[in-house]
Amino acid sequence: MTYCLGIMLPAGLVLASDSRSNAGVDQVTVVEKLTIFTNPGERMIAIQGAGNLATTQAVITTLRQGLAQPAPDGGGPPPRSLFNVHTLYDVAELVGDTLRIVTARSQPFVEEATASFIVSGQVKGEPHRLFRIYPEGNFVEASERTQFFQLGETKYGKPILDRALDRAKTLDEAAKLALLSFDATMRSNVAVGPPIDLLRYDAGSFTAARRDRFDEDTPYWRDLTSRYSNGLVALVEGLPAPP
Repeated sequence: MTYCLGIMLPAGLVLASDSRSNAGVDQVTVVEKLTIFTNPGERMIAIQGAGNLATTQAVITTLRQGLAQPAPDGGGPPPRSLFNVHTLYDVAELVGDTLRIVTARSQPFVEEATASFIVSGQVKGEPHRLFRIYPEGNFVEASERTQFFQLGETKYGKPILDRALDRAKTLDEAAKLALLSFDATMRSNVAVGPPIDLLRYDAGSFTAARRDRFDEDTPYWRDLTSRYSNGLVALVEGLPAPP
């Protein structure tokens, strides 16, 4: 299981992903699920994947290899890639098409080869955008009424976002909510675990400079989750008893 979260605000994007791909009594596998492609000053593309690990890795590797594909002999345009399509909508379409190809290749041999993605970022000439790619390869886009998308183990971390997230939040405020959403999920489901990759993308920056990683022993993570837990306990204790 996994948990990936993408938040879109007027100020930019907040993206967070855990790193646990398999949890059991005697095995925990740590895999990065947030992949970033940047062409400084021109575009920043972030892809978060959940589902069958072989499928998500095959999609990312295919997209990465596509960046190096030359134009065909005899002239003509080069194949579509993350760096030559015109809009982030085209990027989402490329990811969806690649997912279909990878899934179709695996399905005759693998019973559960499905995967899904969150695609976000910004291409010069248009605003930052956020998409959710379904296992079938089709996708939807975030809007003012749909500020965030989740993948994987979504139910535990959703309530705090529904209660506290709004468009007026700064990226730093939304980042705190994102981390607390992960804290709630990790407390209830051992299949989601650290490290947590967090990206705060400032609209128009076209960089991924504000990227951080949080482990259980990271001082900020320990302080944030401890304060939140203690604050909740104190709040409940201060509420009046039922009549």
